[in-house]
Amino acid sequence: MTVPNFRLDEHTALVTGAASGIGRAIAVGIAESGANVACFDLPGPGLDEVCAQIQAVGVKAVPVAGDVTDASSLIAAVEQTQSTLGALTLAVNSAGVANAAPAETMPQQQWQRVIDINVTGVFLSCQAEAQAMLANGGGSIVNIASMSGTIVNRGLLQAHYNASKAAVIHLSRSLAMEWCTGGIRVNAISPGYTATPMNTRPEVAEQVRQFESDTPLGRMATVDELVGPAVFLLSDAASFCTGVDLLVDGGFTCW
Repeated sequence: MTVPNFRLDEHTALVTGAASGIGRAIAVGIAESGANVACFDLPGPGLDEVCAQIQAVGVKAVPVAGDVTDASSLIAAVEQTQSTLGALTLAVNSAGVANAAPAETMPQQQWQRVIDINVTGVFLSCQAEAQAMLANGGGSIVNIASMSGTIVNRGLLQAHYNASKAAVIHLSRSLAMEWCTGGIRVNAISPGYTATPMNTRPEVAEQVRQFESDTPLGRMATVDELVGPAVFLLSDAASFCTGVDLLVDGGFTCW
């Protein structure tokens, strides 16, 4: 039996939404698995901080400021990644937003912003990444969706967010089928409730207690618990996995 190889040595990765939360944890985890990492996010101190954290691991990192809703920004990010770190072979698209409003009174602008970032942003990211990967002979893309793309969260008024994450899951499957002959695998990860900065604010403490009570494992995930699934799907250990939506939800969707 051959032991699966989970290492990412000699690879170059691009991570969107890398300045905080799940994206930041995955960017560092990819680096600890051996890859050089380009960190893409809106301008801010978080970009330099995560790159410093990655460089401390002993691999290369480059901060790339931009907006996932701007196709030209993403194309430039891929070009900068390849010119600085080498041929792009791995990508994780984690940039996203969430908010709540009743569907019957939700302003169109609020709906559109979530769709623009969570769906169009993922598509444009994948498009720019795949153009490079197809020229490079293949690669692996992981998109961060949500269990909210599979279930409707009790008590949360977020039809726009739920719809966006369902779209990410099916987009990932669709791209997986389009690009499989080009050597690109595309998969999604659907986290359950996760202790990101958004979910650890004092004002949502009571809501968090309900989240934890509704989760069979009795708690939220830490951001570090999304690293292993991402590294697995990016690595050769998942060489026969494409079009997968990997639920990492503490058993939430079993009930």
